[in-house]
Amino acid sequence: MPFATLGLVPELVRAVVEEGYAHPTPVQLEAIPLALEGRDLIGSAQTGTGKTAAFMLPILQRLAPGKKHTLRALILVPTRELAEQVLQSARTYGRHLHLTAAAVYGGVGMEPQTRALRHGVDIVVATPGRLLDHMERGHVDFSKLEILVLDEADRMLDMGFAPDVRRILSALPDKRQTMLFSATISREVDALARKAMSGHASVEIGRRAQTAEGIEHVIVAVDKVQKRGVLAKILRAKPEGQTLVFTRTKYGADKLVTYLKREGIAAHAIHGDKAQSHRQRTLDAFRSGVADTLVATDIAARGIDVDGIRMVVNYDVPNDPEAYVHRVGRTARAGARGLALTLISPDEWLMMAEVEKLIGRTFPREVIPGFEPSVPPLQPRAAAPEVPKPARSVRMRVGRGRRR
Repeated sequence: MPFATLGLVPELVRAVVEEGYAHPTPVQLEAIPLALEGRDLIGSAQTGTGKTAAFMLPILQRLAPGKKHTLRALILVPTRELAEQVLQSARTYGRHLHLTAAAVYGGVGMEPQTRALRHGVDIVVATPGRLLDHMERGHVDFSKLEILVLDEADRMLDMGFAPDVRRILSALPDKRQTMLFSATISREVDALARKAMSGHASVEIGRRAQTAEGIEHVIVAVDKVQKRGVLAKILRAKPEGQTLVFTRTKYGADKLVTYLKREGIAAHAIHGDKAQSHRQRTLDAFRSGVADTLVATDIAARGIDVDGIRMVVNYDVPNDPEAYVHRVGRTARAGARGLALTLISPDEWLMMAEVEKLIGRTFPREVIPGFEPSVPPLQPRAAAPEVPKPARSVRMRVGRGRRR
């Protein structure tokens, strides 16, 4: 089914076709007609399935005929990177309409944002904390607001933004369309939805905690002290394409990048302690392919939307099993294929078991020659959904390229 059948105006259909999108994704197919009707909506789908377009296209269509340069749509997001990504989507899909958009987030000066708000914009994409700063200074007028979107609501709550979001909600007009999109719908997200809207439609694509079919999941058993060496070997032998490496802490990301550079591997770190200008340059280099290895924390990676990521490496197993779903969702986007490698030391097996339980799959255990762990890979219980394959070498697996 082409986009033209969803009820979108020709200007929007033309824009998505120019971006190379021939058919809507399942979440777009179900959410866009509901959003165009003005319905309140909760949308849940795995990372990388096109949720941004599912709310952005209806927003642009609704705002196009009205008065310009008046704040009529507000999109709340958890991170600076996601704010920039959503802003770019507004400009890309709305290129044939005469609408304006601005991003409001911390880590940069307020004055350019203040000028944009005072001049008047149709769409504001904002992180909660910085938006409250502007609200307290009287820079924002919500009197004409028609649409509110809570994007990546699960991550916003994980990051402790619930009080800020509640304060923002209390300042908005009661009569509005509200849409909430999230990769996972927890009890906390459900509670936020009940506060933000009443009588909503729901779109849920796939079961919760589902990962893309094109992802190959592999566990590499290794001692903690050997992880750096294993990662360096993998990166030297990896196929072409970008690799995203996840660490649990900002300090760990910096330390790992320093080691990789000593080993002659060009890697870059991105996390909350980096200046926004540095983060933007790093992301631009990664998106363009100039930098092909990026080491990130979970929060900083929110908003990294790069189709060419061939491999995601969990250098540290995440504490929260659902974080695994978000991490590996950065590869195998839009029907492509990708590899998710998890380097796991003996003290992380229980956390990995929680990941497998959440997803409902058992991942193959492997070892790399020369880096055999002192403790054999922990095998799943007999009641696990799948029978695990025996540990085997990944030398040939890593050395061969993978085709889309």
